[in-house]
Amino acid sequence: MNAPPTFESFLLFDGEKKITIEKDTKVPNAAIFTVNKEDHTLGNMITARTDTVRTASRANGPRANENQSEQRQGQTRFRANEQPIIQLRKDPQVLFAGYKNPHPLEHKFVLRVQTTSDYSPQEAITHAITDLISEFSLLEERFKEAVREKQEGDMI
Repeated sequence: MNAPPTFESFLLFDGEKKITIEKDTKVPNAAIFTVNKEDHTLGNMITARTDTVRTASRANGPRANENQSEQRQGQTRFRANEQPIIQLRKDPQVLFAGYKNPHPLEHKFVLRVQTTSDYSPQEAITHAITDLISEFSLLEERFKEAVREKQEGDMI
């Protein structure tokens, strides 16, 4: 068939870069990022508009954590059980963020980002990825804690 070998979906070849950046000359303060050996999973996570993750405790019910973030002097303050997640579309300094997968058999996606004049597209990508890493670290921590609680509950 036409499908490339599966190892091509993750293995960078000699001289191949993971990310290439190209200035977008059509619009001001924009860049085009080509991310090799990745697919819609990462592209969607980086560009996705996500809300604050809230963890509702079972004892208090699902509505226990509603309306817990407060607006004060233009900044959102988050309580201990909330994690602020700001990916590209949620970032107020990002004017546009979108990605496309040029072809289903090509293992890459093209990400276009336009930001305000005082904020570079590279900074926006860096912040979005940093936020994703924080989100996944929190998820890992909560998962390990739940496993520990389950194991301790089984021992009793």
